[in-house]
Amino acid sequence: MPAERRIRTNVKIGGLIEVHAPDLPVGEAVEVTIQPISQSRAKRSVVDILAECPGGVLFKTAEEVDAYIREERDSWDR
Repeated sequence: MPAERRIRTNVKIGGLIEVHAPDLPVGEAVEVTIQPISQSRAKRSVVDILAECPGGVLFKTAEEVDAYIREERDSWDR
């Protein structure tokens, strides 16, 4: 069986969606997942995504990250 593939198509009148896969054998069992593609959804930055996570963004600057790592490394020697 051929590898998984992604096919983009448009919904036609009456909600019809066509998928052509001539390399698949007749009668082959397949699974089709439909996921709408939002035209208005803009790509978000990683910082925005992390800000939504529980705990948010822990560090605001590179200096804060460096200080945290330095403190952690110093604690190993204690």
